[in-house]
Amino acid sequence: MKVNIEIECTPAEAREFMGLPDVEQANRIYIESVTKAMQGATNVEQMEEYAKQLAPMGQMGMQMFQSFVEGVSKSAGAGSAKPKGSSS
Repeated sequence: MKVNIEIECTPAEAREFMGLPDVEQANRIYIESVTKAMQGATNVEQMEEYAKQLAPMGQMGMQMFQSFVEGVSKSAGAGSAKPKGSSS
């Protein structure tokens, strides 16, 4: 037997129902501090060093950040080869 239950609610309602804390303010402060730190970075090595200091998940967070930087670098290189709005 298979039973499907659909519940429509906002993320805040789901969080409250499950008893999870609201971390929106803490997340906003963390994102602002990372953004400010990254604005001062002039190369990838500096960005990696900042990420090591700020990453909440240690090495795993650093690996995720590194793949993010590599993806951005690749897409920036590919984006400059094609005019905007062209499809592949």
